[in-house]
Amino acid sequence: MKSLLFVLLSGFFLLLGATATAKTTSFSEEGPAYDYSASIECKSAPDSPLYNGGVMKNQTLGTRGRRHFKIAMDSPAFTLSNLTGDTIYAFSSWVKISGAYSAAIKATLTTDNTTFACVGTVIARGACWSFLKGGFSLDSPSNYAFIYFQARHNSDDFQMNVSVSSASLQPFTYQQWNANQQHMISTERKRAAILHVSDVDGKRLQGASVAVEQISRDFPFGSAIAETILGNLPYQNWFVERFNAAVFENELKWAATEPRQGEVNYTIPNQMLEFARRNQITVRGHNIFWEDPKYTPPWVRNLPVPELKTAVSSRIQSLVSHYKNEFVHWDVNNEMLHWDFYEQRLGPNASLDFFLTVQGSDPLARLFMNDFNVLETCDDTKSTVDHYVSRLQEFGAAGVVMDGIGLEGHFSAPNPALIRAVLDKLALLDLPIWLTEVDISKIFDQEMQAKYLEVVLREGFSHPSVNGIMLWSALHPKGCYQMCLTDNNLKNLPAGVVVDALLKEWQTSAIKGKSDDHGAFGFIGFHGQYHVAVSYGNRTAHTTLSLSRGDETKHQNIQL
Repeated sequence: MKSLLFVLLSGFFLLLGATATAKTTSFSEEGPAYDYSASIECKSAPDSPLYNGGVMKNQTLGTRGRRHFKIAMDSPAFTLSNLTGDTIYAFSSWVKISGAYSAAIKATLTTDNTTFACVGTVIARGACWSFLKGGFSLDSPSNYAFIYFQARHNSDDFQMNVSVSSASLQPFTYQQWNANQQHMISTERKRAAILHVSDVDGKRLQGASVAVEQISRDFPFGSAIAETILGNLPYQNWFVERFNAAVFENELKWAATEPRQGEVNYTIPNQMLEFARRNQITVRGHNIFWEDPKYTPPWVRNLPVPELKTAVSSRIQSLVSHYKNEFVHWDVNNEMLHWDFYEQRLGPNASLDFFLTVQGSDPLARLFMNDFNVLETCDDTKSTVDHYVSRLQEFGAAGVVMDGIGLEGHFSAPNPALIRAVLDKLALLDLPIWLTEVDISKIFDQEMQAKYLEVVLREGFSHPSVNGIMLWSALHPKGCYQMCLTDNNLKNLPAGVVVDALLKEWQTSAIKGKSDDHGAFGFIGFHGQYHVAVSYGNRTAHTTLSLSRGDETKHQNIQL
C-alpha cells in the first residue's frame, strides 16, 4: 500500500511537470492549457499563432495565418460564426503598419447582440511586428461576430495599412478557465515539504504523531486603511484577523501631511504605522506626489517654478527621510500616465528626477509606478499596457533600478481574458507586480460587486507574476470609496463574504498524521510560516517551518 507521502508527492510532481510544459501541452481532462507567453519586443517576423490559431486556424490566410487589410475601409479583419456562450475567449495577433512610424492599434468585437469597445491593444510600428494580446467573455451564444482593428490618431485624414499575422482565438469554458487558475495556484502558491523525525542519535521514528498548522501567509493580501482605524479596537481586530498588508488611503499624501506650506505633520500616519508594526503588517508608501492637479495641494499649484522646485525637494527630503526603511514600496508619482502637472511646470524629466532622488534617499524600497485602467480596460488611450511598458523602460534606461508595477484595479465589469493578457505582457519586465487598489464600482449592487471582485482576485492570485494584492476598502462612517467589505458594525457584506472565503481557500488547513516507516511525513502547503508539533511516546518537539517559493521539496529534520 502506498504511503501518504508517496501519494502527495506524486501528485505534486505531476503538477510541476505540467507547469514546465504548459505552453506546449494540454490538460487531458480539463481542456486546453492557457498559454502565458507574450512579447513586448518588436520582431522582424511574427511568431506562430498561439494554440495553432484556435478557432481562427481555418479562417486566416498564408502559412503563418497572415491577412492584410486597410484601416480606412471599416471592414472586419475577421468574421466568426457560432461562438458559444459561457465562454472566455483568449485573442492574440501580431500587427504591423505602413504609412507611419508607430500608432496605437486596438481590436474591437461586434456580435449579433453586443459590442466590445476594446478586446486588446498594441503600439504597432512600421519596421517590425508587435504582439497584441487580450480577449473577451460571452455569456450567451453568438451566431456571428466581427473583429475590427482601429488606429488611434489625432489627424482626421490619417491613413495607413495594417497587416495582421498569426491571429488566434482560443475558447475556454468557465470550468476550463477555472481549472487553469487552480493549476497555477497549486504550482505557484504551494510547495511540498517533508519532515524527517528521528531521535537524538539519528534513528528514524516510525509512527510519531505530527500536527502542522499554518500561522502566517507569505503572499501579501491586504487593504487600504484610514484614520478611522485608530482607537477602533473592533476594526483593528477585524483587520488583523484577515490581512497581512496595508496601505494608507489618504493620510500620507501631500495634501494631508502639509495642507499649508511649511506646516508638516506626520502624527496620524505615524500612529497608523505603529498599528501596522504592532501587528506585523507590511505597509506600502502611498504616495509622494500625485500628478493630477486636482489632488495636488492648492498652495503647491500656484507656486512659481523656483519655489515649486524647492517645495518638491523639501517634500522628498522630509517624507522619505522620516519614513526611511519603513515602507516596502513607494508610489513615487501617482497616475503619471494620465496627468502631467509636474512635467508641465518643471519640465519633461520631472518624474524621472523624482524617482532618482527617492531612490537615493531610500535605496531599499521598491519604487512603483501606480496607475489605473491598465488592467481594467484597454480603451483608455493613456494607460494601455504598451504605454506602461514604454514608460517603465524609459525609467530603467535612465538608471532607476528599484521600480515595480502598480496596477490600481478600480473595476467596473472585469474582463478576465484581458486581465490575464495584460499581466502576461507586464511579466516580461521581470519586476514585482502588485494590484494596489482593487475595488468594484458602486454602480453595481452589492451582490454583483462581490461576483466581480471574486473574478479579479482569482485572476490576480493565480497569475504567477503577481506579488501582492491590496483592496481599496478603507471603512468610514459613511461607507467606503466604492466598495465596502463590511457594514459599520463589521458584519460582512457580500464582498466581505467573498474575501473571507478566498482567504480560507488560500490557506492550508490543519494537518495531522504519523511519520512513515522512514520516519518521514510529507504534505503540500501554501507559502507561509507553519507551526509543527511532533510527539513520540512521552517526548514532544515544537518547531517552525517556512515554505517559500521554490521548485525543490523543502526538507526539515526534527529530533525528539
